[in-house]
Amino acid sequence: MATDPAPLKHLAPGWFATVMGLAGLSLAWHAAVPLLGDGAGAAGLVVSALALLAFLALAAASLLRLQRHPQAWADDLKHPVRHVFVAAVPVSLILLVTAAVAAGLTGPWLVALWALGAAAQLGTTVWIMARWWRAGAGGGLPWATLTPALFIPIVGNVLVPLAGVPLGQVAWSAAQFGVGALFWPVVLVLLLVRIAQQGLWPERLLPASFILVAPPAVVGLALLRLGAPLVVAWALWGVALFTLAWVATLLRRIADQPFGMAHWSLSFPLAAVTVLTLRLVPEGAPALLGVALLAATSLLVAALLLATWRGLRQGSLLVPEAVPIAVAASPAPAGPATR
Repeated sequence: MATDPAPLKHLAPGWFATVMGLAGLSLAWHAAVPLLGDGAGAAGLVVSALALLAFLALAAASLLRLQRHPQAWADDLKHPVRHVFVAAVPVSLILLVTAAVAAGLTGPWLVALWALGAAAQLGTTVWIMARWWRAGAGGGLPWATLTPALFIPIVGNVLVPLAGVPLGQVAWSAAQFGVGALFWPVVLVLLLVRIAQQGLWPERLLPASFILVAPPAVVGLALLRLGAPLVVAWALWGVALFTLAWVATLLRRIADQPFGMAHWSLSFPLAAVTVLTLRLVPEGAPALLGVALLAATSLLVAALLLATWRGLRQGSLLVPEAVPIAVAASPAPAGPATR
């Protein structure tokens, strides 16, 4: 395969999904400590270190990309689908702080990092949703923009209490959680209407379907932190498991797709369900299910890391889009058929 002369140009914000997956796996191992002992905590620390290294490397590379290829950054921000992946950056920071809290760290510096991530996430959500106001001039939101990636800014807001409450920032945590809790069902309905009216998103975005699993799992975890009744967490655990079973019916089609960064969309949602299950084990959730989910998440992340390393060596990842995602949208009812 020919190597792109400027691979850095194609390092889109979606690459931060690797940090989300690694940090989510770290939280899963920390959640397994009551069940598996201190060894699970040690594994969580190792994965947290990998997540931090990945974040620092991607942050440095992204700044270098901004300097060398500012137009590529501008194109990402204007893209009808890719722009939502900008939210993966503050989400990654929030998850890293959450992993640090799970490891027992505390201090003003951690509160400052948490506040930076939370504020950046809230600002990113406002920026993304402000684009909806401009959609009216074109007859409404284009179907191509309605993909599960819209959940990334939503999930980011409901993540805030996981570290915010232990750090003493309960009021802010609850307020920002409310933003995500409000818009999660809104986005879900929009996606279901899109499926009913226009069919699924493009095949190479099918791995992103697993993002649907993340909101109920993270909302359940956040509500536990905020002191909600346990029965609410049980209900959301059921929704998360059902959604996982539902999207798992796409696995054969996902496996048929060549590996791309979209496959990292499987990692954090599966980790979130794993963490919620392990948190509920002392309350009666099946311990075997928690361990099985932890093993599955660990194997998945290991396979994704291996596939990413192989893709980078072969030059198959940092390349231009073969077909712009927006082109794959279904046509408007009155227009001619397009692909």
